[in-house]
Amino acid sequence: MSIFGMIVAVLFFIVGIAGTVLPVLPGAPLIWLGMLLYGLIVDFNNLPWTFFLGQGLAVALIFFVDYIAGVWGVSRYGGSKEAVWGSVIGALLGLFLMGPFGLIFGPFLGAVAGELYVNNTLEKAFRVGVGTLVGLLGGFVIKLAIEIVMIVWFFMAVL
Repeated sequence: MSIFGMIVAVLFFIVGIAGTVLPVLPGAPLIWLGMLLYGLIVDFNNLPWTFFLGQGLAVALIFFVDYIAGVWGVSRYGGSKEAVWGSVIGALLGLFLMGPFGLIFGPFLGAVAGELYVNNTLEKAFRVGVGTLVGLLGGFVIKLAIEIVMIVWFFMAVL
């Protein structure tokens, strides 16, 4: 075990977890990168390629959860496919127009706009928008749990 390598890895883990909370940073890829840098520093001692493959699959799962969480929330709360598209477009536009807060408010506003586009009531549109927020919150919890498992697995492998 390398103290320097461990410090580098832990710093990437901290920034990665912060990236899950603050959506400006790519959380899971930073965590994986911290593990890779540690591996490079210690010549991949105790970290076989299967470890990195498993961690890479965990990162892919996090991206999938990130995508599907808002869509699930919209459909679970009775949203139309227009609301689903609205939440996706709202997330993209929200990021550019409102920064990190746009990843929260953008999908909400997009889902509401999608429901209003298909002539639903404001009450239903608002409910579907709330469903988007519920999905995003659930996705956040799942992503954080997967990232914690990734970090615990790393420490189990190197200690």
